[in-house]
Parts: sequence; C-alpha cells; structure tokens
Amino acid sequence: MPSPVSAEPLDRVEEPPPPARSPTRRYERPVLAGIAAVAALLDFWGIWHSAYHTFYASAVRSMTDNPVAFLYGSFDPGNSITLDKLPGFLWPQALSALVLGFHPWSLVVPQALEGVASVVLLHTVVRRWAGVPAGLLAAAFLTLTPVTVGLGRSVTEDAPFVLLLLLAAEATQRATVRAWLRSLVLAGVWVGAAFQCKMLEAWAVLPALAVTYLVAAPTTLRRRIRDLAVSGAAMLAVSLSWMLAAGLTPAAARPYLDGTTDNSPVALVVGYNFLNRFQALGVDAAGTGSVVAGRAHGTASVGMGDSVWKMFSPGLASQTGWLYPLAALGLAAGLYGLWRRRPPRTDPFLAGYLLWGGWLVTFFLVFSFGSVTGHTYYMGVVAVGLSALAATAVTRVRHRSVLCAVLAVNVGWCAALTLYYPRFFPWSVGAAAVLGLPALVLFAVGGSRPRRTALAVALAAVLVVPTVWSVSATSLRYNQPGGFGRIGPGSIATRNGAAALDPAQRRVLAYLTAHRDGARYLAAVPRWQMAAPYILSDNAAVLPLGGFTAHVPYPAPGTFHHLIDTGRLRYVLLSADDLSHRARGARTPGRALVRWAIGHCAPVRVAAYTLYRCGPGHGG
Repeated sequence: MPSPVSAEPLDRVEEPPPPARSPTRRYERPVLAGIAAVAALLDFWGIWHSAYHTFYASAVRSMTDNPVAFLYGSFDPGNSITLDKLPGFLWPQALSALVLGFHPWSLVVPQALEGVASVVLLHTVVRRWAGVPAGLLAAAFLTLTPVTVGLGRSVTEDAPFVLLLLLAAEATQRATVRAWLRSLVLAGVWVGAAFQCKMLEAWAVLPALAVTYLVAAPTTLRRRIRDLAVSGAAMLAVSLSWMLAAGLTPAAARPYLDGTTDNSPVALVVGYNFLNRFQALGVDAAGTGSVVAGRAHGTASVGMGDSVWKMFSPGLASQTGWLYPLAALGLAAGLYGLWRRRPPRTDPFLAGYLLWGGWLVTFFLVFSFGSVTGHTYYMGVVAVGLSALAATAVTRVRHRSVLCAVLAVNVGWCAALTLYYPRFFPWSVGAAAVLGLPALVLFAVGGSRPRRTALAVALAAVLVVPTVWSVSATSLRYNQPGGFGRIGPGSIATRNGAAALDPAQRRVLAYLTAHRDGARYLAAVPRWQMAAPYILSDNAAVLPLGGFTAHVPYPAPGTFHHLIDTGRLRYVLLSADDLSHRARGARTPGRALVRWAIGHCAPVRVAAYTLYRCGPGHGG
C-alpha cells in the first residue's frame, strides 16, 4: 500500500515527495515478532489461574447448551432471560468452550488472541501512514499499556471490540488511498460487528472513519458521498441485525431481554446501555422501556461521568494515559505541520491525522461525559489512539528542544501517576529518572549517532513505569485472568467459588433433581447470583427472578403462575437471608413473587436452604 512521507518532519514546510511503498526494513519483522511475543506472554501468562466472571461465564455455559441460548445470549440454559448486553462479545468465548471444554482459561483464550491481533494490526495501519519505525513504536506502546494487557486477560467486551474497530480503520485506510468502495463497505461491516459487542459505542468511531474518506479519497465529492451512503447502509444492516431478529421473533419463542421493562431490543440497546450511561448529564432513559439509571448501573464512582478531568484521574490514567504528553505532541505537531504545508486534500498524511486525531478526540470526549462507573476496560480504544499519535511524535518531530521537553514532561507525568500509589514498585520512578536525565541531556546537545542512542534510552525512561505496571499482571496479586482486567494495586481478585457447589448446595441440587417430576426448571431463585453456581457446575436450568439488577419485571406474575400451574416450575429456592424480614420487605418484582411463594407454597428444609414446593395440592 502507498505510504506517506514517513521521513518528512512535522516542523518543515517543504513539499513532500510523492507517496511510495514503504520497503520492509531488515529489522522490521524480527522486531514485530518480538513485540507480538511480549504481548502474547503478558496476555497468556498465568492463564491457568483464570477465574470465572460469574455473570458472563454463566451465560457462556448456557450458550454452549443450545442454539437459541447461543444466538440470544441466554443467562440460563432454560432460555428464560438474556444478558443485559448484546451477546456478540461472548460468541468467541462460547465457541472456545465448545472446542476446548468449559474452563475458566478457555474463556480467556480468545480474548488473549484478540489482544495480540490488535497489536499487530495497529502496527500495520500506522506503518502505512507514518512509516516502519512509527508502526513498530505504536505496537510497542500499545503492548506495554496496562489496559491492553488487562483486556487480553479479561472476559469483557472490549478485547473483540478494539480488534473490530481496528479492522474498520484498516479497511477505511485502504479505501481512502484508491477510493475503493469494496473496502469502505467492509469497514462498515466491521463497525456493525463491533456493534454486537458494545452497541452504540461502536458508532463513536464513525466520525473519524467518515471524515477521513470524505476528505481524502481521490474521487469526486458526489462519489465520496455515495460510497459513504452505501457503506453506512451495510453498517446499519449488520449493526441492527440482532435487534431486528430479537424484535421480530415472538416473545414466547425467545428469552426475555434483560435490562428492559418492555422486553424490547430498543430499550436494551438505546435506553439501558446508552442513555443510562449519561446519567451525570441528567439523561432519563425510563421512557425508552429501560430499567432506570440508578437501578441499572448504580451510582457513578467519584469523579466518573463529570468532565474531561476524569480521564486524568489516577484510577483511569494509570491504566491508559501514560503517553498523554507524547500523544498530545503528535496531534499538535501534526496539525501545525499540515497548517504550514497546506497539503492537497488527498495527502495520505492528512488522511492519517483525520483518522487517528478523530478517533482519539471522539472517544476521549465520549468517555469524559459518559459514565464508565469505574470500569477501566472501556479505555482500550483510547489507548489505541494514544499509541498511534505518540509514535508519530517520536518519529516525525525533528525539533529537538520540543521533543526533549515533551519527553521530560512524559517521564515526570509517569512518575507522578505511579507515586499516587506509593507502595506499588516505587523503585520504577528512580529507574526512570536514572535513565531519563542523562539521555535527555545527550539528546539535546549530542551529535547525530549519540542522539539516536539517547532517544532510545529516553523512550525506555518513559516506558519503564507503564512496563512495570503491565508486567505486574503476571502476579495474581495485581491481576487475575478472567475478571474485569484492571491491573495494579486496584486490582480485585476473583474467586472461583461459584464454579463448585458447596456441600449444602450439592444436597439442594440432588433433592431438586430427584423431585423434578418433569419440570422445565429445577427451581426459581430471587437473584442471579444464586443461580450461577448451579449453572456453572451442572448447567442446571434455574430460573433467576428480576434479571441482573433484580428490577426487571420478569417473570411477570401471570407467567410465573402459569409455569407453576403447568408443572414447568415446582420449587422456589431461598436462603436464610432471603427469609429475613428486611429481604421480604424489599420492593422489587422478584421479591413480590417470593412473598407469594412463602404465603402459598409448602416449605421443605434442605441443608441451609428452604425450598417452597408450589402447585396443585401444595397451596398453589
């Protein structure tokens, strides 16, 4: 593919040479292989210690049971209710479990592979734009950003999401070079596939992709608009395919959609998973048929959902923002160089800045004002933009004093960020200072060859602290595979207790199995957390009441009583806590059904649990 003027510095105004194919450097493939190997090592290390993310893993276990559960992302194998998200991000995990067996580590394997693939793909896209050194640096920066390592070791939506958006960026880049409609349509397909992972968040990349093609594609304006319309139609078709399938399927033929009060895919996608994310701005999603914001996602963490300053808070920046100064230099210097040079509309470097600048600014603003409730894994797409722009700052800014000053600021920023956690490897700050100070002095005043060595050492000084954070993921103390992916002192260990039943739960399961009498469900339970151990260990058909938040009106009283009357549900399973006065007075749809069962069904004591047998002859 054609490459822009990778050797042209950002602070000069001479006309660039015509685009030419970037030759493969002798060192490129070995270095890229080494970077990919490091990414794989960080993602796969300790994978045998993976833990189940109880909610998602229960859905994966159910999705391996039958095609309906796989398609809709059923939480339980009885296909009563779905996840509170679209199931696309779990499809690779379910396929992995079918091939490798259902284990905690088999759910992490596709995530780790997607993380490594993202690193390699970022190299490809940045290399075409800014040359071989920038491509390798971007890949290295992304590899050593803690949030990237966390995604490769987690089971959250963002590992496949980042990869799919990078595929869309790569396709858009190829389309822009030659005005290729086929590649642009492919970009729309990739965005639509990303929609199946994170819904409307996937569309946040559209301004960057659309503006890049609209401005820089070498064809007429009319054709550019037409091509974007065709690509947009493909993107909409793929994006909305699951919603249409769910919406057009009779409610009785599919599971209830969690997170909604009206069983509507629009409520799930637009209300529950989009408008609720902007609760800090006073948005109310109740009118869409969604569970209301406070019940859906809880109260936002302190400093979350407020402003751009949230992105600089240690909780988020320590996972993502180590390269803020260098990325800011890359963006500012590129804009300044383009302003000075006044390139033609089809200039490849202009296209690259539209793509990566638009990518970073859009996602940065979306997450600044959209609540992420403390979940750092949302920041994976931000790390991609930061890595691309930081790489161009290092490889293309030739004004030594500017680059030297920003490198010094970046070392200081890394030191300040990690010193917020003074007990977390504080020696890394000293190592950064020892490497950085002499290197920056030599870089500022030395000759040509010493400057190259000094720049490499200065970059090592910038990266030493985030590298320590990333490598800490190999310790279970600072990250456990299978969880939410946070790395470092704020990591919370996930335990596999839900994967195995305790003796009391085994007695309950044995009793319910022996007395099932042909029922569809072994029992109904008031919380999904009670259902998860039985699903994970035995793939048991247990009916959770109220969905993820316990505020979903499923099953409706009429449905609940119909299940009992027809013999498809015979038992309601309660713990001692569920029978407490406080729990019995809770105002949720599920608690109303529990209170009915206590008043109308026959109690049976099994271990530490009380079963209420409902139906003809038992008070039902």
